[in-house]
This record gives sequence, C-alpha cells and structure tokens, in this order.
Amino acid sequence: MPALSSRAVEVPASPIRKLVPYANAAKAKGKKVLHLNIGQPDLPTPAAFWEALQKAQIKVLDYTESGGLPAFREAYAHFYTEIYHIPLEPKHFLTTTGGSEALLFAFLTLLNPGEEVLVIEPTYANYIGLGHATGVRLRAVESRIEEDFALPSPTELEAALTENTRAILLCNPSNPTGKLYSEAEVRQIGEICRRHGLFLLSDESYRDYCYDGERFFSALEIPDSEDFVVVVDTLSKRYSACGARIGALVSRNTEVIEAALKWAQARLAPPTLGQIAGLALLALPESHYAYVRETFQKRRDTLITGLRSIAGVTCPTVQGAFYLMPQLPISDSDAFARWLLEHFDIGGTTVMVAPGTGFFTQPEKGKKLVRIAYVLDEPYLEQAVEILRAALNIYAREYSPLL
Repeated sequence: MPALSSRAVEVPASPIRKLVPYANAAKAKGKKVLHLNIGQPDLPTPAAFWEALQKAQIKVLDYTESGGLPAFREAYAHFYTEIYHIPLEPKHFLTTTGGSEALLFAFLTLLNPGEEVLVIEPTYANYIGLGHATGVRLRAVESRIEEDFALPSPTELEAALTENTRAILLCNPSNPTGKLYSEAEVRQIGEICRRHGLFLLSDESYRDYCYDGERFFSALEIPDSEDFVVVVDTLSKRYSACGARIGALVSRNTEVIEAALKWAQARLAPPTLGQIAGLALLALPESHYAYVRETFQKRRDTLITGLRSIAGVTCPTVQGAFYLMPQLPISDSDAFARWLLEHFDIGGTTVMVAPGTGFFTQPEKGKKLVRIAYVLDEPYLEQAVEILRAALNIYAREYSPLL
C-alpha cells in the first residue's frame, strides 16, 4: 500500500482513550470499570438543554453560518458580560465544534509550521496531537509535583523562548494537573507576551471549576491585551454537555477571528443542535455554577484524602478543574493502567486511569504519574481508592524488581 503520512505515523495515541479496547474487553468479561480516565462529568445535562431541542420543532436540520448562529454568538457575548463580567460583543466569538476545534483553529491561525508554542508540562495530551497535525512545535517548560505543579518562574519561562516562539499556551485551571494560576501569574505571562510580541493562547475550558473560594482570572481581563490574547472556551464541561460539541474561539482581536473564520468555512458549520440547545444553557442562572463547584470540591477532597492514605503515593494540592495527577510507586504508568484492566479487580470492579506518559512531550517523564478525573460521585471515588490501594500493593510485590 502507499505510505502513510509522517504525521499519522508519529502522532501519539491519546493516553485518555488508547486503553479503551482493554476496558471494553474487561466489560465483556463481566467486570465493572470505574472510568476515571476521561473528563466526562456525570452530572445530568441541565433539563433546559433537552427542552430547547423539543421546543425547536426542527423540520430540516440545516447548516448554520460557519461562524455559528448569530443568536448563539449574541448569547455567548451576553453570558460573558453578565456572568463573568467581561464585556464582549458577538464579533469577538467564533463558534466551534467543541474546544478542540477552537484549539485547532488557533494553532492554524496564530502559528506557521515549524514555529513554536510554549506549554507548561505536564500538558493536555491533545496539544501534542495538534502540534503533529499542524506542524507546530511544542516547547515545554516543566512544572514539578514536588511544588504542586506550580507555574515556572517568569525567568524560567523567558529563558525557554527562542526566535521561533510565537505564542504561550496556558491551560487554566490545568488539564491534567488541576493547578489554578493566580491573577498575578496570568498577568506575568501577559507581560512576557507583550514584551516579546507573542500571542497568549489561554485554554479556559475549566474556569467554572475553581475551589476554596479562589477567583478565576481570565486572560481577557489583562489590561490592554486586545491584540494578543486569544481564549478557548467550551460548553462541554460547564454544562456536562460534552457530546453537544460546542465551543468558541474568543478574542477582541477581530483580525484573529476573521482569519479563523476561513478555517471554519472549510469545515462548513458547527453543530446546529448543539447551538440551539446551547442557547438555553448560556441563559442558566448563576446558581448552576455554584452547584457545580460545590459538588466537585467535595469530590476533590474525598479523592485527595484517599490517595494520600496510600503508602508510596504522592498527591499534589489542586485548586481547579477535576483532575489530579498523583505519582504512584510504579515504574511504567502505561503498563500499570493496562494491568488494572486486564488482570485486576475487587468484586468484579476495576479502575481505568490515564497514563502520565501521554501528557509530556518526552513521555518517559510521566512514567510514574497517572491522571485521574474525579468525575464520579463520592462513593465511587472511595471505592476507586480502595481498588488502587489493593492493586498497588499487589503490583509492587509482583513487579518489585522493576521499581
């Protein structure tokens, strides 16, 4: 057969989804799998979503404009202005097929093949995939579990810049570490971008998941940042509506939005049903977001307490998103995650986690880390902790020569 593209050969498989065949095989044997590998909240999608679809009485499911329904972009702007208190207009939004497409459009619009975007590692695995797809190089600055994955200092960040760097990509709160970056830190990164003529691409998909009373500071709030701040947003996590596949590229730099629109035209249109129902989601009261924060803060506390009670596990403190990235007493997170699915269960139940290797540009750095998404109710998280406790005890004995 003809050769595949080098991009297809070189791009790594998703650490979040590559073990799905093993999970399916476990289920086929009658096992129950607690899915802590993927960021799919288990909270019911708000009733307003389904009611909006029923009321629409659609006869023909047609395309929308490539940039999204005008009414949807107006609702998005109103949402940002009223709920987040960030004044924006519809022209500052490009509706996308989830946050993933917004990221793709940002890479294609802001960077040329061979140019660099600075990321903080561990980093979201799909950034690595998008780099392969677009020819953009990820230049990583590592954060450390011993420091709770704190943002590297401005000196470290600036030292990592090269003549090919065109943007800094910040995921705030972080997927996969759950680290919430403060207003001061976001402003510092903004100043670095300003000084060096860089774009600040801020992935704010998890901004509604901030705990302990911490306030989220958006890159859009940096003064005089209209030219260089570009934000990725999504309805997926905010409303437990991942399958709706609706997000947005957001920027006051209308030149960026207009250029990205050409990529949007090439894919024709974002999902019509998601936008129609999304209009109702964006109109939900502020109480919705308080409920989400309270629910997931309790889950975070349950999981951290449980993991820290397991011998040999290092669990950092996190303030946002719904991810933890603990260090386990193992030598190969890929092998351990697969072993859990193939060879271990308690009473017919096992746990699926995402190996840490997929969240680094140099995979070996994640060999002892896993990402855990606390997207299940507290009793399931407590059960998952006990499964991991027993599994690690057995795994350490069986594979002790490798540790």
